Amino acid sequence: MPDTFARRLLHLLTTFPPAPALPDGVQAYNPYQEPAVAALLTQFAQKFYTDNQPRVALLGINPGRFGAGRTGVAFTDPAALSEHCHIPNDQPRHPELSSQFVYQVIAELGGPAEFYRHFYLGSLYPLVLLRDGKNYNYYDSPALQRALEPEIRVALRRQITELGLARHAAVCLGRRNGLLFEKLNQELALFDKIIVLDHPRYLMQYKRRELAEHVARYADVLLEVKMER
Repeated sequence: MPDTFARRLLHLLTTFPPAPALPDGVQAYNPYQEPAVAALLTQFAQKFYTDNQPRVALLGINPGRFGAGRTGVAFTDPAALSEHCHIPNDQPRHPELSSQFVYQVIAELGGPAEFYRHFYLGSLYPLVLLRDGKNYNYYDSPALQRALEPEIRVALRRQITELGLARHAAVCLGRRNGLLFEKLNQELALFDKIIVLDHPRYLMQYKRRELAEHVARYADVLLEVKMER
């Protein structure tokens, strides 16, 4: 495969190292090493990322088991992968609220082909975290965040250097996520600025009455960031 954004992304995710021993009964797993998930991620990357354009990063917390855990694509559940990205799949359908919001934003910006030409959806930490079989966030436990902070540093550096991301700005999805992202950005000088937005799941759960306004806000921010390159 030629040296493209697609090849580099596939290499990064499929080879990302296992997590260290984690506290509080939390387990981590790499979904991109599962054959069905890796096949879908490969189709996605070869459809949308076969160039070397420096993309603006939109980084969430860590992937969930029903989104990237099944498709390999951040903020993309199996239904969105099929309906919006036109990549058929037999993965179990479990509606994922963040995915629904993100693909409304993507539609506002011209659809997946146009969106993924300019943007990269990812996570501060790319492995799925589970506790008692349920999704868990790296910041849900102070001990877990301390244990994973070195790994998150590695993940951020690798995404920037290996993928060739745009450095003028990055978009952080989630206010609590932004606390660590901004701290690490100050320490490591990764991006010129970080723009922090409310997390898609939060907006879908608690701000649904103003959903159109929040979709428009996201779209406006992303258009502005794209034009700044």
